[in-house]
Amino acid sequence: MKNFKELDKRKVEEVEENILQGWKKEDILNETIENRKNGKTWVFYDGPIYANAKPGIHHVLAKTIKDSFCKYHTMKGERVLRKIGLDTHGLPIEVNVEKKLGFKTKADIEAFGVENFCRECNKATALNIDEINAVTDKMGQFIDCKHPYVTCTNEYIESEWWIIKEMDKKGLLYHGNKVLWYCPRCGTELSQNEVSQGYEETSVNTVIVPLKRVDADEYFLAWTTTPWTLLANVAICVNPNLTYVKVLSQGYKFILAESLANKVLGDDYEVLETFKGSKLVGIKYEQLMPFVKVEGKCHEVIADDYVTAEDGTGVVHIAPAYGEDDNRVCRENGIGFVNPVGLDGCYTEGPWKGTLVTDPNLEIEIIKWLKENDKLFKKIKITHDYPHCWRCHSPLICYPKPAWYIKTTAYKDKIIEENKKINWYPDYVGTKRFANWLENMIDWGISRNRYWGCPLPVWTCSCGHKHVIGSLDELQSLVIEDVDVRKIELHRPYVDDLHIKCPECGKTMERVKDVLDVWFDSGSMPYAQFHYPFENKELFESQFPADFISEGIDQTRGWFYSLLVISTFVMGKSPYKNVLVNDLILDKYGQKMHKSKGNAVSPFGTIEKYGADPTRWYMLYASPVWTPLKFDEDGIKEVQSKFFNTLKNTYTFFQMYANTDSVDPREFKVAYKDLEEIDKWLISKYNKLVKVVTEALDEYDPNRAVKAINSFVNEELSNWYIRRNRRRFWAHDLDTSKKAVYKTTYDVLVGLTKLIAPVVPFISEEIYTALTNKESVHLAKFPKCDDKLIDEKIEEKMDLVRDLISLGRNVREETKIKVRQPISEAILDGKNKNIIGDLTELIKEELNVKEIKFVDDLSIYMNYEVKPNFKVCGPLLGSSIKSFQGYVKNFNYGDIKNLEEGNEVKINLDGKEIIITYDMLDVRITSKEGFNSTHEGNNFIVLNTTLNKDLINEGIARELISKIQQLRKNKDFNIVDRINIYYSHNDEIEEAIEEYRDMIMKDTLAEQIDERNDLTEEFNINGIEVKLDVARR
Repeated sequence: MKNFKELDKRKVEEVEENILQGWKKEDILNETIENRKNGKTWVFYDGPIYANAKPGIHHVLAKTIKDSFCKYHTMKGERVLRKIGLDTHGLPIEVNVEKKLGFKTKADIEAFGVENFCRECNKATALNIDEINAVTDKMGQFIDCKHPYVTCTNEYIESEWWIIKEMDKKGLLYHGNKVLWYCPRCGTELSQNEVSQGYEETSVNTVIVPLKRVDADEYFLAWTTTPWTLLANVAICVNPNLTYVKVLSQGYKFILAESLANKVLGDDYEVLETFKGSKLVGIKYEQLMPFVKVEGKCHEVIADDYVTAEDGTGVVHIAPAYGEDDNRVCRENGIGFVNPVGLDGCYTEGPWKGTLVTDPNLEIEIIKWLKENDKLFKKIKITHDYPHCWRCHSPLICYPKPAWYIKTTAYKDKIIEENKKINWYPDYVGTKRFANWLENMIDWGISRNRYWGCPLPVWTCSCGHKHVIGSLDELQSLVIEDVDVRKIELHRPYVDDLHIKCPECGKTMERVKDVLDVWFDSGSMPYAQFHYPFENKELFESQFPADFISEGIDQTRGWFYSLLVISTFVMGKSPYKNVLVNDLILDKYGQKMHKSKGNAVSPFGTIEKYGADPTRWYMLYASPVWTPLKFDEDGIKEVQSKFFNTLKNTYTFFQMYANTDSVDPREFKVAYKDLEEIDKWLISKYNKLVKVVTEALDEYDPNRAVKAINSFVNEELSNWYIRRNRRRFWAHDLDTSKKAVYKTTYDVLVGLTKLIAPVVPFISEEIYTALTNKESVHLAKFPKCDDKLIDEKIEEKMDLVRDLISLGRNVREETKIKVRQPISEAILDGKNKNIIGDLTELIKEELNVKEIKFVDDLSIYMNYEVKPNFKVCGPLLGSSIKSFQGYVKNFNYGDIKNLEEGNEVKINLDGKEIIITYDMLDVRITSKEGFNSTHEGNNFIVLNTTLNKDLINEGIARELISKIQQLRKNKDFNIVDRINIYYSHNDEIEEAIEEYRDMIMKDTLAEQIDERNDLTEEFNINGIEVKLDVARR
């Protein structure tokens, strides 16, 4: 009778697809939620994904992390709602549509028509939603894809309008004219967090230019990394507290910071005068490039503390249109303003009119002009990180532009306070990277002068009055047009056509044409995903704040930031309690993945080739998730071989013998007292594993959990317990021992499937259902550690034995003596005799030795050479090191052992009292002739490696058994089949067979062993060539 199914032998993608279809049929996600409907709610937020781009392998990592913790908490009995989010607004959509339509500028969009363009954007929001859903399915993630929250729906937008209205009520929304980072290509400004995501390494020519004083034949040396801004120079700035010098160099008088003079001028200069920067304030200089007229006060020295002497000359060129600090110091000092650059990023006047200021060729042309007009002191090529547009990758420029802001700085202290309450994994991301970002917070520019986005709900009047709409009901009550606003799509240009009456002057108010920053969209998801506060109030309250969120490291200045800022404003607290941050996925050489490099990895190809489970396991096993993962397919192959094959083989071994013996461990119990010591050892190890895995997952460290399970399956379960207990499975009678080994194996396998289920949902499902006949492992409870079953004494005993066996195998390997070759004796340290006790037979069997000896003095088998550890002793002993060397070279085994056990020895050396500790010694151990030894820590083993004729013959017999068993397997014999063995004539082989015939026949289930001369398959048996064959009886 077959109680346990065989594992599916089809290709892995077919097996996983079959399981997936079963889940869909049973609606497994909903079952896991209903199954825990009375449990505690555990809240998870899924960061919205852009569905207009194809999913990458990095999505699989992020989804694996999220899914593993959602499944884990579900199995702990908690109710976990989860649905995906779709980011459907903003430049990522617009840029793709522009590429599709062949547009180069905003003028192309305006000509095409805003309505037509936004319609195309709407179509493009979910171009690859099918692929996103497919990869979600194939990797076994349990999340609702049928009812996602979508940022471009009217309901979502209305919730965002409510948030803006709430902020405006608190006086936090304002319109300002500031210098912002701006993308000329996209025609829009970028927020601080958007800028932080687009830095790219670039090489530029920096220049130092001489600016001549009006009243003297002297020159200020000013430095800039952006030569194109020199056209708009209106002032130079120094630090009032820095020391400056006037020097004579190359026949000219130059003024610059004293600390930078050598770096700029070399050694060839004479200091004429020294003074503080404050003395220079008000000095006039001649305009550098006479192409732009500046009105009012200009071209003079001003001072501010922001100027440093870290780089350049200590004299900063000031162009107020193209720098936030430049703009500020000019306003504070009444300096005139000039901006010869248009919104398209091109000069509007001067010799390079119409040229894009970020054009690399322009830089060369400007430097050429400076040189030809004797206005270039020095050109310096540097490589630095410069902000680029995070979507179109064009260089950004600082640009003066009016925009709408949220006064985040007003809530800075509260936001920082809330961040301190969040548990960050790893901790340093929150306490350093993110905390530093918050400390340098500036007001959030939330408006974008674009088309496809959530319309900013602000209506303005020519009289200066503004009104913020917070709901569709409010808009309906105020709108002038005869229209049902609920039937209108809340996007441009439709919302632009709605007007309201100004309560101050009675004129018509128009909506500002800006749309919201897309990060405002994603940061609003705790509310907008439920259309809060307009409906689902109880649902929202049950799902706020989140217990857990997880995204990549880049989101510290993106989603993590916008979530925290918005919720601190709206609810007065952080919207998430725990956040796990994963780092990048790189290729196996540590390079960033990109299609253009040809090193991008397809998630579909990887899952199809190796399966979702091995891919998921590898990603969490290879490295902690908060460090970069160097993705290497060889790593997936390794976990496939070492973990999955081992786990499957263990189950198959159990299943095969249980079915052969008609044994069903579900039908009987074995009392703990009746278990054998090795059973108790495995149960103890398993419960410790449960504790480690639970602690690791509770601390959001999946790498530690996965590695612990990996080690347990390979080392404890398969390589030790199953291998050591095969004879108990093979036993004829179903006695207590046989019941115990079956029951222990069954219980541990069932527990293991539950432990691995959050990370590898498919193989855990297949094995669990085969073992239990229950519906799904994902409806089961996560294992709990039973501390009463942890037995430290048994573990100490068994682990010592395993360590000694491992050392013994190392000795065999070093001496090239196979384990199947018996040796006469193993010598162990007498201190371990009582601990090892009755397990000496196990050591004998594992190391294939005839006798175990315990001796108190291992030195009779080993030679010890003792020298000073010069790294430690040198600084301590100085000139006495030679005397110390002479003293310790006479140390015997007892002296060494005494120090190794932590004792100290006081001696008088060269008239000084010296305390000797073990770390002061360099102990080198060699074996005496005929013996080989090794040690690790305090564990020693010595093997007698001298082989006599009897031992050699037994080694040949055991090697024969191994080859015969392989032949049985190759011929696909059943494990109970009786056989005949045939061998070709060889005197040495024949002698071994005759001496160990009974053992060979018993171990191989042979009925007879005969010599034959017509055999063809040849084998090497310990250096002897012999032909072998087997036949079923």
